[in-house]
Amino acid sequence: MTATIICPGFKAAGVTAGIKKNGEKDLGLIVSETDASAAAAFTRNLIKAAPVILDEERIRKGICRAIIVNSGNANCCTGIKGMEDALEMARVTASELGISEKFVLTASTGVIGEQFPIEKITAAVPGMINALSSDGFTNFAQSIMTTDTYPKIVSQKGNLDGKVYTVTGIAKGSGMICPDMATMLAFICTDVEIAPDILKDTLATATERSFNRITIDGDTSTNDTVIIMANGCSGAVVKNDVQKETFQNILADTMLSLAKMIVKDGEGATKLVEIIVKGASSDKDARIVADTVANSSLVKTALFGEDANWGRIIAAAGRSKAPVEPDQIDIFFNDVLMVKNSTGRGSAAELDATDILNKPEFSITLDLNMGTGYAAVFTCDFSIDYVKINADYRT
Repeated sequence: MTATIICPGFKAAGVTAGIKKNGEKDLGLIVSETDASAAAAFTRNLIKAAPVILDEERIRKGICRAIIVNSGNANCCTGIKGMEDALEMARVTASELGISEKFVLTASTGVIGEQFPIEKITAAVPGMINALSSDGFTNFAQSIMTTDTYPKIVSQKGNLDGKVYTVTGIAKGSGMICPDMATMLAFICTDVEIAPDILKDTLATATERSFNRITIDGDTSTNDTVIIMANGCSGAVVKNDVQKETFQNILADTMLSLAKMIVKDGEGATKLVEIIVKGASSDKDARIVADTVANSSLVKTALFGEDANWGRIIAAAGRSKAPVEPDQIDIFFNDVLMVKNSTGRGSAAELDATDILNKPEFSITLDLNMGTGYAAVFTCDFSIDYVKINADYRT
């Protein structure tokens, strides 16, 4: 039986508004019972959905009371009407809750370019508010899914100076995932007391450790959003550096767990693979190599075929535009040394590597043997189902 997920001082709900053709939940709401410090990160795609544009403006206040989210329609490339609809979505929610609309944020996910069904959403808001409950996070998580195969929720407890606090995160994402912040939708609730500027710093750091380390298909969405709310209900306070580091670690761990769930649930994915690059001239160069390998379609199809085709891996490293020495790269599958000094180690090593490739989770490490630079990202394989899912996405 699934444990009940709660975060003190927050309520959530997820309902069916009729946006999706399949009749599944498609509208969700998270509400803090008090004013909450808030911070966010958004897509760097120059094409931004209306809710992203709205939230980028409102998050500057550093306060949030509610987040309303729909799936089934991205409200992107919908013109002036789309922005009006995002504002109306927030306005109706605020009115029904009896709070200021400037403290309501919005998010959308789904098909780009279709006119937004605002009437369905506003009609469903009153019933959704009636459905709010402290244990409504699972319903909320279900309501924001698109091609996800399961709801993604992680909740952890922490302790600050004897005060127990909670960090609860919900995410959706299965396709159009590539690290360029935020790479999906994610919403984090916590009952710590923390100033908005400190919260913004901790979120940025945690994002770099988690959601900016994943890729499924190399595509960055127009709607990517991560929002965190902290309402202080636990009495735990984050002010000094020690408290900040303690909270930072739990927040990052929660977000990394969500990030891994997203990659494992990648459209058609069968494997979760960590690409590790060490021995680079710098951390930046290591990250360039890791991203190039992780996003290579040829590498990803080899992973699906369980083919220890290390030539695709080393070729991706060579075209990454980061400095590499052609004759001194080592490649490991978990702890199996497959390639030494850019030369394969024979059929026995390949058989051992193939055994690793049969596993659902493993790592591939490239040691460039040039310096101390290090980076790691998570990726998945490309399967036949990925093509099928995306070929039929709108139908």
